[in-house]
Amino acid sequence: MFRRYLHDIVIAIEAIMANKLKSVLTALGIIFGVAAVISMLAIGAGAQKEILDQIEMVGVNNIIIEPIVDQSSGSGEEEEEGEKETKKFSNGINLLDVAAIEGILPTVRQVSSEIQLNTFVQHNQIRRPAVLMGVDPAYFHLFNLSLRRGDPFTSYHEEFGQAVCLIGSNVASLLFPAEDAVGKFLKAGHAWLRVIGILEKRDVVVSSSSAGLGISNTNDQVFIPSKTMLIRYMNRAIVNKKLPQATGINIFGGGRHGRGMMIAQALSTGGDSGPTTVANYHQLDKIIVQVEDTKFLEPTTEILSRLLLRRHNGVADFKITVPELLLKQQQRTKDIFNIVLGAIASISLIVGGIGIMNIMLASVMERIREIGTRQAIGASRKDIVIQFLAESTLISIVGGLIGVILGIILTRLITHFAEILTIVSPFSVFVAFGVSAAVGIIFGYLPAKRASEQDPVESLRAN
Repeated sequence: MFRRYLHDIVIAIEAIMANKLKSVLTALGIIFGVAAVISMLAIGAGAQKEILDQIEMVGVNNIIIEPIVDQSSGSGEEEEEGEKETKKFSNGINLLDVAAIEGILPTVRQVSSEIQLNTFVQHNQIRRPAVLMGVDPAYFHLFNLSLRRGDPFTSYHEEFGQAVCLIGSNVASLLFPAEDAVGKFLKAGHAWLRVIGILEKRDVVVSSSSAGLGISNTNDQVFIPSKTMLIRYMNRAIVNKKLPQATGINIFGGGRHGRGMMIAQALSTGGDSGPTTVANYHQLDKIIVQVEDTKFLEPTTEILSRLLLRRHNGVADFKITVPELLLKQQQRTKDIFNIVLGAIASISLIVGGIGIMNIMLASVMERIREIGTRQAIGASRKDIVIQFLAESTLISIVGGLIGVILGIILTRLITHFAEILTIVSPFSVFVAFGVSAAVGIIFGYLPAKRASEQDPVESLRAN
């Protein structure tokens, strides 16, 4: 029995080879349908990986608080008296806000301030631009940053504003190409810093949208304790005379002598030096808050907004962003988009199946004499069904294989020219190939059944 069916399949292969052009044209719908399905699923998988990577980079359950700076401040433009009064009573985002968030909200796991300064770093004769970041020790846990060598910041470094730093991998390779950077000194701006650690290299592409989520290229950054930044580089609160009492005593605990020293340093150093009022009256560029669980993100965000409004005397000079929720919403949007694209690509497979059915039906009408001859020499209806069903299935399978190869090539071209991440998974290949084989069987059955129902006598009489 098996040999008989194998003979029917051999006859089907011979019929395909005898009509190569027609077989190729029949398979085109399947080829492009499978290629489209694979490429669409690859784009969807790539988008999902990008979102997951971004979630890992922005940290799990993080909330970002950023200042809103009125660009007209200090410009001499006329403002209404009520607006001036409102601005006068807002101290902006500062370290006291960080302490309040840590001490009041029970859902908060850890908090870090962030202050950025564009400057130059130098070691020996090598000088490069870099971003100086003033952060708390918790910052590296918030953004899942690990050390390649050396030691992290300690509470001692933070409390006393020590001149130490952690450097990104690119900074280490540029400034210390032939020596170990740990324990060495580099000059950042006007101050000397001792390198105590090197961060692991992190592959990241920073776009305008990702930068808004708190994602930055840590490979090119130099990290120092936030109080080191405020003491040795710039303290906007002191320069603007917004928080003289809180800055001198409550934040640093330095008393009258410490306050005088910091004011002298702030007024004599850094890019914001001078007694004039600058546009940015906020002491910090960012506060990063991590909550205990994702379910606490929305209620914590609402409480943070109320807390900061109260501390800033009702002035909404800050904005709160929840990167993980934004990224998940973006992922849902992309999932819907990918489902639509996948459905459109699947329609091409159905169209290809209909094309197979039409061609095979036409082939049955063309090969009536062949069918009659086979039936006259002993072929059963089942033999005829298997022969024509094997033809349509083989065309679909071969078309599916070619479509898989074309789909993989297409994903590589998309990644190269459109710079869109694509990931071809074995599951997508299996699904696309399996569907193509099923299409051949399903849409090939009707022509095969039609061929088996031909009357042998009438078939032999046909011209």
